[in-house]
Amino acid sequence: MVSSELEDCAWLVSPAGQSQLELAADRSPLPPAAIRSLRQKIGTNRTHLVLEQLELRRRARPKFSQAQRMFFSERLLEQSTEDLIADYKARRFPAGARIADLCTGIGGDLMGLARRGWTVAIDRNPLAIRLARANCEAVGVAAAGFVMADATQTNLSRFDAWHIDPDRRSGGGRSSRPELSDPGTDALEKLLEQQPSAAMKLAPAAVLPEQWRQLAELEWVGTRRECRQQIAFFGSLARTPGRHTATVLDHAGVAFSFTGTPDQEPEVDETAGSFVYEPHAALLASHLAGHFAMEHGLRALARRVAYYTSNRRISTPLAAGFEVIDVLPLDRRRLKQTLRSKGIGQLEVKVRGVPIDPQVLAKQLRGPGSESATVLIASLKRGVTAVLAKRLGEVTPVS
Repeated sequence: MVSSELEDCAWLVSPAGQSQLELAADRSPLPPAAIRSLRQKIGTNRTHLVLEQLELRRRARPKFSQAQRMFFSERLLEQSTEDLIADYKARRFPAGARIADLCTGIGGDLMGLARRGWTVAIDRNPLAIRLARANCEAVGVAAAGFVMADATQTNLSRFDAWHIDPDRRSGGGRSSRPELSDPGTDALEKLLEQQPSAAMKLAPAAVLPEQWRQLAELEWVGTRRECRQQIAFFGSLARTPGRHTATVLDHAGVAFSFTGTPDQEPEVDETAGSFVYEPHAALLASHLAGHFAMEHGLRALARRVAYYTSNRRISTPLAAGFEVIDVLPLDRRRLKQTLRSKGIGQLEVKVRGVPIDPQVLAKQLRGPGSESATVLIASLKRGVTAVLAKRLGEVTPVS
């Protein structure tokens, strides 16, 4: 961390910097003449800081409802937890608990935790501490304190529980292996020995040590059709130790969860019924798609292919539903003729277990027409098959 970065951050979060951000945001995107005028007024470097921060705020909008008031760096924004997930995760902690948020970053999880209990932010990166403090002030959240320190040196005995977001890029590139994160599994084990009630934010593909998998409840959380993170809950925070949970949050933060046994194999029936279902990415990452299908009476179109079918319509945010129009061999010419005959010009292509680029195929098949449809492609015993279907609209989930 160089002093110039801290100086730049100090100016950005100051009243002078915030004033320039607000003025520029009102006219965003700034025309060239306005940028030249801003450079003359505040200098080239600070003009760059303002423009960069406006772009980061724009990119942060899907994650943060108050992004227009917050402060980011590019790397810390990428690593941050969006506010819907942070608030959901915080609800796992007891109300009023004393919480340590280790490796706090820009404060994505911190803001959710601080609304839940007495929370101290801890990070060895001075820029992260400054941004986390500014973001808490910007959104009106009162954290109990901000400490610049190494997470592994934290005394957790005075806290009821802790949360950590280990750096998955400590070696340069991003890794999903917990032992390569910073702190790594050995250091995390020592923190667990101090205070066993913990929540660890992990990559969706991360595989924990066997002894941890028996102790922890593993939950995969998704929003906006993607799986965003895996969380390992330990101690009093683990409701079902040794089990897997997949959770999807809707746009309002309402959670829809499925807890079950991973790697279950439902019955296979290559005959597509009236509906085909594609599990949410959180179900796939948690290896619960098969158990979910069995619980809902769905059959797999092929072994180890995550397309499930039924003649019964189910309504759940945990799986996207499609009403079947036709089932065809993957013959591009025939498929294109079928699409044209049905007036389908807007096409979505989904592929499972077949070396086909869905975007390239969609471009090849797309033609005139105002109707929309989805083609789901999978390799069945009788050959590569295309299921032409209509995506079901948003539905009210049933309990």
